[in-house]
Amino acid sequence: MNTANHRIRTPGAAAPGGTAAGFTLLELAIVLAVIGLIISAVTVGRDLYRNAQYQRISSTFVQGWQIAYDTYTANTGVVPGDAPSDPGGEINGDGSALCNGTDDALLNTFLAAGVELPEGRAEGQNDRYVYQDSNGNPQEVQVCFRTVEWAVPGSSVDNYVTRERNVMVIRDLTPSLARHLDAGIDGKADARFGRFREDSEADSTGTTGVAWSVDDRMAYGDSTATAEDEDQVTVVTAYYRMNR
Repeated sequence: MNTANHRIRTPGAAAPGGTAAGFTLLELAIVLAVIGLIISAVTVGRDLYRNAQYQRISSTFVQGWQIAYDTYTANTGVVPGDAPSDPGGEINGDGSALCNGTDDALLNTFLAAGVELPEGRAEGQNDRYVYQDSNGNPQEVQVCFRTVEWAVPGSSVDNYVTRERNVMVIRDLTPSLARHLDAGIDGKADARFGRFREDSEADSTGTTGVAWSVDDRMAYGDSTATAEDEDQVTVVTAYYRMNR
């Protein structure tokens, strides 16, 4: 066997005969391994950052609005927008959505009751919070309150009926954020059961758990997985049942 072809040489050094030498398979393997480690580190760092964002949205924004709601009911004796002189127990007294439109109805309702608003996107936009989806694109979650039909246990096992319940409506959640909030509130991600549900499942009288209807592989406004990592991720609306 000709041992000349197996000599150890410096990368890029001239080969016999004066021609420039290439990299050996071992050198290429090392380079590829280093690149793989860098990519893994970037991916892990991105995931850690996104999870930190999700945790902040949960503890500062969503839970902040739950506390604001509970403070409002404690201060006024009624749910937001209901009439103290003739309470009906529904949001706005008629079940209509209490959102922060052009009239700032949501924020003004809470401020008028002396309730401190949670931290949001900016002053006057406390009902919104900006975050990044799993592809690094910007998303904006928004809260409202309303009265909806809600499935509750009936008179026997595996029997469910609907009752009116007051909920926090949380719009424009990416699927991974929705599951993160669900697991934190209910202990597991289930779109059908618990205090935190997908809007389309809140009044379902089915007896089995249901997965969230979309996932992060789907592009915004789509319900088919495309796995395109440059797309803005699809979003979903969730209901979070309030204590009163």
